[in-house]
Amino acid sequence: MYVELKNISKRFGDFQASDDVSFGIEKGKLVGLLGPSGSGKTTILRMIAGLERPDSGDIFIDGVRVNDMEASSRGIGFVFQNYALFRYMTVFGNIAFGLEVQKHGKKYIKERVGELIRLTQLEGLEKRYPHQLSGGQKQRVAFARALAPNPHLLLLDEPFAAIDAKVRKELRSWLRETIAKVGITSIFVTHDQDEAVEVADEIIITNRGRVEQIGSPARIYKNPATPFAAQFIGESSVLENYASLRGFHYVAGFDKAVIRPEFIGIFKPGKELYPNASVEGRVEDILFRGNILEVRLDVGGSRMTAYRSLEDPELHVNERVSVLVYRLFLYNQEQVRLIENDVISEKDSVFI
Repeated sequence: MYVELKNISKRFGDFQASDDVSFGIEKGKLVGLLGPSGSGKTTILRMIAGLERPDSGDIFIDGVRVNDMEASSRGIGFVFQNYALFRYMTVFGNIAFGLEVQKHGKKYIKERVGELIRLTQLEGLEKRYPHQLSGGQKQRVAFARALAPNPHLLLLDEPFAAIDAKVRKELRSWLRETIAKVGITSIFVTHDQDEAVEVADEIIITNRGRVEQIGSPARIYKNPATPFAAQFIGESSVLENYASLRGFHYVAGFDKAVIRPEFIGIFKPGKELYPNASVEGRVEDILFRGNILEVRLDVGGSRMTAYRSLEDPELHVNERVSVLVYRLFLYNQEQVRLIENDVISEKDSVFI
């Protein structure tokens, strides 16, 4: 592992920011630290960077224990959430700053900055100051400045938080492509699921100072390992009376279930695919989400959210519909279990 944390703990007064955290990151990977506010993800990033020291445990970078190593000696590039650009320096000056600190010659600095200007698509902006740049341009300058000294590891703290939605989406793709081109091991912090899923090769989910799950975006989404991961990832609804749904029965030890929008089908009465597996529901609200509709349902007192194609028959608020639940994630305090609708499973079974 290129970056490795072993049994890291960190406390700020009464707040346990990191609680026996251990994980490893392979060289060249782009990893997202994902979790809600206060989950400890930024503290982990800052300890790797050397901006905070762990109370216990060890941090290794490329096999070297760095606990007592100064931040400036760790070979790390850091992109701050607020960019932290020097406002009295031009774009060129900001990117060149780290190289000047390292006392490189003017020729090398000019060549290296020019290379990064092209990489980050900032041509023509070299003489502008930060106040003359858009949010996306500032982010690219901060990224180029972090890369300038040729760090071995790149850390990004909520890199898209201060950017508007449209530009944020564009920069996600740009960042992923650029990091892949450079080939640098990178870790970024985010609380945005879409951002983590779209950008990261691997996601580390944090909660209350602990690591809940590590894996690829697809693996975590399809196979949540903990109750928190099952509820946190995706647009999930929690059901307490899941046994009231047709095709499901109570499983001992599992009192609650998580249901995702893609687990639900909505049909006009009489048009059901599996009438014996469907229950009646009422449309509470319909939200337009661009390429899909988000339909909020009341099913026997339980609130659910489903997706519906724009090509499907039109629905109306308060309309009575047939609701088919294909599968559920059952969970208790320690385990998660995926179960399928029994009626559908039996009907679709083929015996030879």
